[in-house]
Amino acid sequence: MMNSPKTTSADLSLFRRRLLGAVAAAACLMLALPTYADGYVSGDTGDKLDIGRMKVSFEDQFNEINVSAWGPNTRWIAHTPWAGDFGGAQFADPTDKFPFTVKDGILRIEASKSSDGTWRSGLLASVDRDGNGFSQQYGYFEMRASLPSGPGLWPAFWLIGKDRSKSTAEIDAMEYYGDKPNGYSSTVHVWHKDGSHYSDFSRVNVFETADPTAYHTYGVKVDSEYVRMYFDGKLAWKTKTQPEYRQPLYILLNLGMVDGVTKMVAPDPSFMSVDYVRAYALN
Repeated sequence: MMNSPKTTSADLSLFRRRLLGAVAAAACLMLALPTYADGYVSGDTGDKLDIGRMKVSFEDQFNEINVSAWGPNTRWIAHTPWAGDFGGAQFADPTDKFPFTVKDGILRIEASKSSDGTWRSGLLASVDRDGNGFSQQYGYFEMRASLPSGPGLWPAFWLIGKDRSKSTAEIDAMEYYGDKPNGYSSTVHVWHKDGSHYSDFSRVNVFETADPTAYHTYGVKVDSEYVRMYFDGKLAWKTKTQPEYRQPLYILLNLGMVDGVTKMVAPDPSFMSVDYVRAYALN
């Protein structure tokens, strides 16, 4: 048997220096990669929003408003397809100049108090109760809007899975609570028929510096791997795509009211202004 070479103190010192160098390099690499609310590390090319590589599949620039209470054959209906209303304001059937008006390519959704003290406002959904309308599996969905300010107000931009037979898949790209004005909430849900519930959440505190009443874009990109949320074209956070999100999703936007005491001091009337809503197919 051959004799093993002896390890000297100089060899051990060189090994330790190399090991410490490798650890330091790895730490620097981790610090250089931004992390997000759910703990996933950014770095895959899907995080970057590249509109030029997508194709517009749905668009409303609101030169007019094509809406009815329940359809059929209108671009939007004025209630959630499965129930109708939620929150502290009734979503009104559209009439002349209420709750929707359009001027100069801007949709205005109004929330106001009736003579009996009840609040009425507006919601748009892109499919009707029979599933007719726009829905799309995977893609990028975006709204450009100016949000109202004041307690009790609850504007939102969100997606719902078309198949609700076993669960409801909900992706809230933006929910803004007027009594929490420093940012907006962004949440994903799966509501199962057996009563169980999955969710992931991030608070996007952009309004510490940005103005919510100015026009901003709120977007969500859904693919087979991730659901990614964007503010003004920049990634805000992302979460893993659940199996229930791998289906056609349709669009909802609304000016809701929180069903609580804060709506008693909400500005009357209040307005949410929408420049456009678009969806893109991913290449």
